[in-house]
Amino acid sequence: MSKQFDVVVIGGGPGGYIAAIRAAQLGFNTACIDEWKNDKGGPAPGGTCTNVGCIPSKALLQSSEHFDHANHHFAEHGISTGTVKMDVAKMVARKDTVVKQNNDGILYLFKKNKVSFFHGRGSFVAAKDGLYEVKVAGAAEEVLTAKHVIIATGSNARQLPGAAFDEENILSNDGALRIGAVPKKLGVIGSGVIGLEMGSVWRRLGSEVTVLEGLPTFLGAVDEGVAKEAFKCFTKQGLKIELGVKISDVKSTKKGVTVSYANAKGEAQELAVDKLIVSIGRVPNTIGLNTEAVGLQLDERGAIVVNADCQTNLPNVWAVGDVVRGPMLAHKAEEEGVAVAERIAGQHGHVNFNTIPWVIYTSPEIAWVGRTEQQLKADGVAYKAGQFPFLANGRARALGDTTGFVKFLADAKTDEILGVHIIGPMASELISEAVVAMEFKASAEDIARICHAHPSLSEATKEAALAVDKRTLNF
Repeated sequence: MSKQFDVVVIGGGPGGYIAAIRAAQLGFNTACIDEWKNDKGGPAPGGTCTNVGCIPSKALLQSSEHFDHANHHFAEHGISTGTVKMDVAKMVARKDTVVKQNNDGILYLFKKNKVSFFHGRGSFVAAKDGLYEVKVAGAAEEVLTAKHVIIATGSNARQLPGAAFDEENILSNDGALRIGAVPKKLGVIGSGVIGLEMGSVWRRLGSEVTVLEGLPTFLGAVDEGVAKEAFKCFTKQGLKIELGVKISDVKSTKKGVTVSYANAKGEAQELAVDKLIVSIGRVPNTIGLNTEAVGLQLDERGAIVVNADCQTNLPNVWAVGDVVRGPMLAHKAEEEGVAVAERIAGQHGHVNFNTIPWVIYTSPEIAWVGRTEQQLKADGVAYKAGQFPFLANGRARALGDTTGFVKFLADAKTDEILGVHIIGPMASELISEAVVAMEFKASAEDIARICHAHPSLSEATKEAALAVDKRTLNF
């Protein structure tokens, strides 16, 4: 006999578990299905983000940053440490602890909000009488019935043709987070977020890191000025970045991986590494969902087709996050999850794609919201730009990190903020002010007139806004 619910959510990542909690808060009898297992076979909700993405990568980045500071920056603060050693196993164990704390936190939130959790793989069985039957294939098979289904099954790492992931030598984000010892030579295919973040971790710990990027430009989605500064910083740190390459062959043996490719000039090259991280994007995950049983429509990429409100072609079936169109970002999935739960309740859920922040957690951090200069030029929008360097910021000097700048782009006539781009210390935190400002359609002058604490990194944001009108006070 099936168990009856108002809402069933398939997937317990950021989009799914947040959708389930919000639906329960709104009074719906809600269930969430997730199959992710920890190393003991128990439930590990949180999806890619919590288990093999955002959270563990930040834990490793923090550990490697501490190591880097101890080796290269403590002395200037008068701190003597002697020989600094890295216990990789302990670093990875700490990362695993952080992940488990987040898994357990989600299970607690389900209990607190009275969300029924089912551990297993969810798939459609049938649609009948305005209801959907969803099977849970876990330790014990169960069937759930609900009026509304929210699909939040996320995405998987895209494989390089001819170089399948073995998670030993050829690594996705999953394997990259479980490397047991510092590889002498590390190769990264793709200069996206995951590739650069993982490359940064192992470079700090002593790896010789080479990044191979197929596109002729570095960080093409980022503002050109920021991308140029980032390239300069990363290469100075020791990352070797080759652009415009064409990979012809990847061979994996017990000794390591050999990548054959042509460089930007068309010359044949070979790169021999101990480990190879492949970071060439992600693909929507609908594997095993049994979409054909109910006639759920997918597009040519395998993503679930939805309208602006995340409604699929089926009545009362919704989809959010990486499995649908739009940026593959955890916080975008969360916002869609909340919006869908509220739409089911007859409210007006809201997601503004124009104010979704983007962050790359390298050192320096990169963060932005809104349009880039190249996008504004392509769209024929008249704009003003203002920029302020962290080199002239007192708090950045005190921190010992004056890399980068804050850049404002504002409409030439109305002064409305069209984009804010940051490269430098704590950019991931600083960008929130810009998101709020843009959501409320603020002008650069609005930010320029707000009192910012001194000394703080946020003063660079104020100064960049002042720079739009060419009246910076500290540069």
